[in-house]
Amino acid sequence: MPTQLEKAKTFRALHERPGAFIIPNPWDAGTARLLAAMGFEALTTTSLGLANSLGSATVSLGQILDNCRAIAEATDLPVNADLENCGAHEPKTAAQAIRLAAEAGAVGGSIEDATGERDNPIYDFNLAVERVQAAVEAARTLPFPFMLTARAENLLHGRTDLDDTIRRLQAFEAVGADVLYAPGLHDLATIRTVISAVNKPFNLVMGFADPTLTVPQLAAAGVKRISVGGAMERHALAAFLNAAREMKDGGAFTYVRELAPVKEVREAFAKGAAKS
Repeated sequence: MPTQLEKAKTFRALHERPGAFIIPNPWDAGTARLLAAMGFEALTTTSLGLANSLGSATVSLGQILDNCRAIAEATDLPVNADLENCGAHEPKTAAQAIRLAAEAGAVGGSIEDATGERDNPIYDFNLAVERVQAAVEAARTLPFPFMLTARAENLLHGRTDLDDTIRRLQAFEAVGADVLYAPGLHDLATIRTVISAVNKPFNLVMGFADPTLTVPQLAAAGVKRISVGGAMERHALAAFLNAAREMKDGGAFTYVRELAPVKEVREAFAKGAAKS
């Protein structure tokens, strides 16, 4: 098993090489091992996928960290942690989540400017920047190069002012964020507009983008990292619901024709267990 320092160096190198790379989102140790067996080079957690798997609308920071630890221990791949708003409003308190994510085995993690509150969904600009700066400072105290991702969440909360989103990303970059992220971008032209306004590696999530876009197109637009958020877990959940409806409403079981091969799954799990 590589050391955390080795994983961190590998993860940073992925952001520095030419082109774009896919960083899929497992939601537990089993899905992490399946993705590793398929040859993906890094993984990132999904708070939405975790919440769905737990049958909950939300997850706590403690649950997020426990899930991160399970995924980080499941394979020898670098793991990035989706930390939501880092569990606190106050900058220095929120920044402690970066240290905790590192202790859970992550070599990267995100802080977002969404408050988690319906009536006030986005932090004021200055507070959002202070939170990112505190997270950057926490990351720099770690004994390895932790990749800090700063997220501007406007587009997911009905705030369609693209100029404000760009302004936030530029400010996050200025205070030291390693990766920038604005979930909710959909079309290639808008993606290019945002990326051309910043200089740090950009993460695009395909859970909201035009699904016909390809890796070569996104790479040409300047995207460095491509994640999928909770999309794979939701796709799996859709298959589960379809199977359940077929049994409940039709008394049929044709879904068994499309099961994951037991041999492939067991081999992936055995390979992952041997490395952990």
